[in-house]
Amino acid sequence: MPQIHFLDVTNRDGVQTARTGLSKFGKTMVNFYLGRLGVAQSEIGFPFLFHEVPYVRAQVALAEAGAFGPLRLSGWCRGVVQDVERSLPLGLAHYNLSISTSDYMIANKFRGRLDRDAIVREMAAAVRAAKAGGALTVGVNAEDGSRTDEGFLKEFALAAQEAGADRVRYCDTIGGDTPDRIRARFAELATAVGMPVETHCHNDLGLAVANSISGALGDLEAGQDAWINTCVNGIGERSGNADLLSTILAFRHGFGLEDHRGEGGPEAGGDGGIGDPIDLSWARRFALWASYAFGQPLPYNQVGVGRNAFAHESGIHADGALKDHGNYELYDEETLGAFPADWHARPGRVVLTGEYGGKAGFRHVMDGLGIEPADPDLAFTLVQLCNAMTGRPLTDDELRLIGGYPRELALLFPGQLD
Repeated sequence: MPQIHFLDVTNRDGVQTARTGLSKFGKTMVNFYLGRLGVAQSEIGFPFLFHEVPYVRAQVALAEAGAFGPLRLSGWCRGVVQDVERSLPLGLAHYNLSISTSDYMIANKFRGRLDRDAIVREMAAAVRAAKAGGALTVGVNAEDGSRTDEGFLKEFALAAQEAGADRVRYCDTIGGDTPDRIRARFAELATAVGMPVETHCHNDLGLAVANSISGALGDLEAGQDAWINTCVNGIGERSGNADLLSTILAFRHGFGLEDHRGEGGPEAGGDGGIGDPIDLSWARRFALWASYAFGQPLPYNQVGVGRNAFAHESGIHADGALKDHGNYELYDEETLGAFPADWHARPGRVVLTGEYGGKAGFRHVMDGLGIEPADPDLAFTLVQLCNAMTGRPLTDDELRLIGGYPRELALLFPGQLD
């Protein structure tokens, strides 16, 4: 039975959003939270870039040590052999390779440098290089796929498959697709190529979640697994990407797709289910941490985690909610976990640990949180370095990760801990 999987791109598309940013330690925490949520895969960044190398090495070590649970880590590269060859020594097992495919971008981005034949050749060579270098899975990204004609999209996907690709990513790069159209295109493309078509939807029309769901249902219709790209809190370039929590909730409560059962509700025609072991009890902690780390306040009406997501005031709503919250709420807020109450946010007298703190404060905070560092001296130094990197007080979950995996996190700081 085909299943739905989530491939979160917060650490790639999310962090390249204009007027925002995230430290390498922050990107590490994104992987930590995705692992706790039960998401299948994280696109962790750009392994061919020099400043990502220590970070990627640290993520691979943390994954091997069990810090992220079963979360798979993947790298994003341009669809060229050189990017792949620079990335392979870092030890990632999964890749997505991207190249533009629309006639619009061929004319207005490549401007004669590449034509359709050259695009297929470049992409196929990059896929072969990744597989020859030991990659377990490779996805190929058709950038601007929503403006690529169907004939060339099939040619591109079939050539990728022949070269060894496992999935093709259909990118609605400018966010102009619509649910009916994308569902039909996914069903046709997945049927024609016999492999999953992965959604990558932008929110320029406010349809990123709807389009992602519709594309996935098209995959299921074709008998293929669906892979959906998301970002925490819907961040991403321009108007953002498909919001991770909204997409999960929509499948669960709008389409009746349950986790790990391979069963579909009536809206899905009985086909497929969520194949990832999703644990939404981490949803609020992840969303509010991301808001804090990115410096982007959550809208009051943010799905599931906004301040007003479960707030009632008007007379008939308040009366109904007081009698039974199900009168005016689609799902139970308790499934989203508790709101964080972090040590650094305590009112009144509080002793913190950070960039300029000493060992007494460090021990006081760690003891108060019940954290026994695997290597206390190294963990103390990492608290100082990570606080300096983020420029803000460290959260309880960040301190727990530092306490539990100091040796792996030390890879973030080559040459500074010798």
